[in-house]
Amino acid sequence: MNRTLRTAGLVGAAAMLLAGCAVGTGGGAGADADYDAEAAVEGELSIMGFSAVDEVAQARIDLAEAELEGVEVELIEGDLDIQQFLSAVATGEPPSLLYADRDQIGSLAARGAVVPLEQCIDGEGIEMDQFVESAVDQVTLEDEVYGIPEFNQVQITMANADLLQAAGVAIEDVNGSDRAAMTEANRKLAKVDGGKVSVIGVDSKLPEFLPLWVAGAGGSPISEDGRTAQLDSPEAIEALTWAVGIYDDQGGFAAVKAFRDSADFFGEGNQFATSTLGAMPMEQWYLNVLNDVSPDAPMAFDSVRGTDGEPIAFAGGSAWAIPSGADNPEAACRWARVMTSLDAWQAAADARLSAREAEGKPFTGILTGNTVADEAIREMVTSGGEPWDSGVTAMYEANDHTVALPANPADAEFEDAMQNAVNSVLNGEATPEEALAEAQETAQQALDEGWAEIDGGGD
Repeated sequence: MNRTLRTAGLVGAAAMLLAGCAVGTGGGAGADADYDAEAAVEGELSIMGFSAVDEVAQARIDLAEAELEGVEVELIEGDLDIQQFLSAVATGEPPSLLYADRDQIGSLAARGAVVPLEQCIDGEGIEMDQFVESAVDQVTLEDEVYGIPEFNQVQITMANADLLQAAGVAIEDVNGSDRAAMTEANRKLAKVDGGKVSVIGVDSKLPEFLPLWVAGAGGSPISEDGRTAQLDSPEAIEALTWAVGIYDDQGGFAAVKAFRDSADFFGEGNQFATSTLGAMPMEQWYLNVLNDVSPDAPMAFDSVRGTDGEPIAFAGGSAWAIPSGADNPEAACRWARVMTSLDAWQAAADARLSAREAEGKPFTGILTGNTVADEAIREMVTSGGEPWDSGVTAMYEANDHTVALPANPADAEFEDAMQNAVNSVLNGEATPEEALAEAQETAQQALDEGWAEIDGGGD
């Protein structure tokens, strides 16, 4: 699965795309992949960014290698290093295929580091209308598709049912639908003595989840066309003010973070199992972590909900992209098609189901990024009893109500500006209005410069 946010190093490396000339061929959104649907699929296929292999990956790899019989496949070891990738493209020795976060595709496409996939999609018969709409939007720049989406990551509300009951609040009070109620629930759930937190009431998950709260209020940090920053909008200011207030009511962000960081997040001593966290939004993969290490934890689940009461999730995920100058686009495209095909996801689900059954644990599904595959896999989900079945229901409900930032040529700088603003408020250095006004100026400048490169045809 993919990170919601990049590390600082990746942000800085991707931002280099905005500072210099295009690293690909042609500068800016470039020519389509030199794909020949009639060409034999042979030779070598080097893949960068795809190295962590579990049973879900291996089942699909086996299928892809069978379809690419005779092709020598190399999985380049290690996580994706954007600077390494850009250097490879600039020197004319890129990998054949790139596996990246979807929110990295826009700036890579804008600078010509990856190429449009129209010929690839048509030649391989990839049915793009089967993919989650928000996922496709993340890899589409100026009406050109630059990536084939894979996986979807969404948030759901997770809570300790015993703490909720003891405080006299319900899951509906902490799912985001009524922010005043959530503020009050936080005050009832939290335990703070002398500035020391012993129970976190609600964790609003800043800085990373600000876009979720903005979307929950009916706003967006950026315009739908990816050209205009909206970081100082009323919805953004209100969302940040409220989400920071959740921490202020517990002694401040530093106190909450120190206690949160001390938890055994991935172990049996996690915050829910030890009743030291009331509620938080969290990506769906944590459902499996909790079920694995603390199956008897007193959990309650729901979708995250907007202030209109409807489910909402801020989607992330990965994508396959073909680098500019890649030497084997036919094999690259074939691999991307097979790895995201219905047959591949069926094989992956079968493998995961078998592994879970061998461990005596429920199969909670896989969010693939492909709506048809998601529907088929959901039929394979096995019951883990309550409350886990409610968690799975919330996950699939969230997956049907996703939004995402649109592809844009300054995605790294935009996210950097947004996070810096949140952190400055959390650290007491600025008010939400001040921080977001500065972020708005920084982000808009980056967007303007990035779009000028595209609109002007490059350097």
